[in-house]
Amino acid sequence: MAGYIIRRLIWTPILLVIVSYITFALVQFAPGDPVLLKLDQHANPEAVERIRTEMGLNDPVTVQYVRYIARAVRGDFGESIRWQGRTVNELIFKRVPVSAQLGLAALIISVVSGIPIGLFAALKQGSIWDTVAVCITLVGQSLPVFLTVPVLLWLFALKLDILPTHGWGGFFDTRIILPAFVLGIPGIAIITRLTRASTLDVIGQDYIRTARAKGLTERIITYRHILRNSIIPVVTTLGFALAGLASGSFIVEFWFGIPGVGLLALESLFNLDYPIIMALTILGTTLFVLANLIVDLAYPFLDPRIRLGGGYLVE
Repeated sequence: MAGYIIRRLIWTPILLVIVSYITFALVQFAPGDPVLLKLDQHANPEAVERIRTEMGLNDPVTVQYVRYIARAVRGDFGESIRWQGRTVNELIFKRVPVSAQLGLAALIISVVSGIPIGLFAALKQGSIWDTVAVCITLVGQSLPVFLTVPVLLWLFALKLDILPTHGWGGFFDTRIILPAFVLGIPGIAIITRLTRASTLDVIGQDYIRTARAKGLTERIITYRHILRNSIIPVVTTLGFALAGLASGSFIVEFWFGIPGVGLLALESLFNLDYPIIMALTILGTTLFVLANLIVDLAYPFLDPRIRLGGGYLVE
């Protein structure tokens, strides 16, 4: 166990360095000159070259990267090109709470919906309910966010007129319901599929037959043994779910006018604001890696096969 944790802790910073370096190198070859974006397209060439030298943009990519990372480690990601005079930290961390609330709401919807649907479908294997659940997983994983957003907007906001269409009011405001649901649809599909498959596997285990032979009721067997062991694979996907939520938030925040990190990322891409793009890439990768690290470290405590070295624990 200790060796496993040490290996993961060693690989985490290595992965961050690799991803950040590749991103930094790609930014260097991206269209647009940071100096011209800051100044004017018709600026004096001599002045442009002087500023490039002062900013160290003529140095080798590796030298620039080391200098950038040295500042980033101290929490300094530089200034924005698009919003001159404002730091990248200020622009990003002002919007982090918004995206965090939206992502949390979507994750709750995914888990609260996906686990019961998957469990019920597995217990009713072969029935019409099982077929419906399988269809939900197929449709939920196949439909792209840019298609589900306008459809659900038309249905709930325009046709039925029961939910607001635009804006942001916080976690407990009704305006979070529709965007959180849209963002949570892929998660519902994935968690439903995993829970169903895991439950079917658990139902066929010997310890379930042993529990029935002991005379335990189906309710106790379902909630104490089947559900407890079938949701373990779901926990391992939560780290990847964060990546899915982050990618979907770009479109969702744009469509619903939510002032979060996803909208900031799109605005930065359109305006070639490379400092913000770099910072978001590094912070996003860090969040993804740490989330998966936490899940990996928690897994041995959740899965008795790992904790005990073989076989599920049955009380």
